[in-house]
Amino acid sequence: MGMEPIDHSISLCQSCDLVIRKRALPSGVRALCPRCHTPIYDTPYCSINGMLALCLTAVFFFAPANLYPVLSLEFLGSIRTTTVLDGAFAVYNQGYWLVGIAVLISAVLAPGFLLLSVLSQILIIKYGLASAVLRKLLKQLLKVQGLLTQLTMLEIYVISFLVAAFNLADFATVSFGFGTFCFTMLFIMTLFLMREYDLEHMWSFLDEQ
Repeated sequence: MGMEPIDHSISLCQSCDLVIRKRALPSGVRALCPRCHTPIYDTPYCSINGMLALCLTAVFFFAPANLYPVLSLEFLGSIRTTTVLDGAFAVYNQGYWLVGIAVLISAVLAPGFLLLSVLSQILIIKYGLASAVLRKLLKQLLKVQGLLTQLTMLEIYVISFLVAAFNLADFATVSFGFGTFCFTMLFIMTLFLMREYDLEHMWSFLDEQ
């Protein structure tokens, strides 16, 4: 006997286990459980092509965000610039190796791997689901997606730019560099990308095959 196709229109409330059939929602509307009023699902997800556009834009800003100066300090005629990578290594060299590693992972490595993972998932879904090897790769990428999302903390670094500029304004002339713009755009594009990304929805592409 063949396996019956999975009905993805059925959802289960995580609070009271009520079985609910999904329906199309207008923009900005969230479906609630009729029994316990727990949020069940939101507005339909962004299309694969929409996520691809956001992901490619974020990838475009990734390199300059990490290689170009984010802050420029002028003090007593001396000008010093720093990049995200320089900041992480400077903290590491000062003896705060755990903080330096954390900054390197959360601001550089994890966001890079996250964007690469999402981009690979999208391309496999669009063009490679017929390949057993690529389907296996997609499954592995989906399994580590949650970890990469938790490790990516671009928003903390953006806030640190503002805090540093405010604290140093009384002692030196602080200006933001081109890297600040690119890093901020990287943060915004990643934020919108992950807002539209839904892990359950991505798994459903494997189930449909």
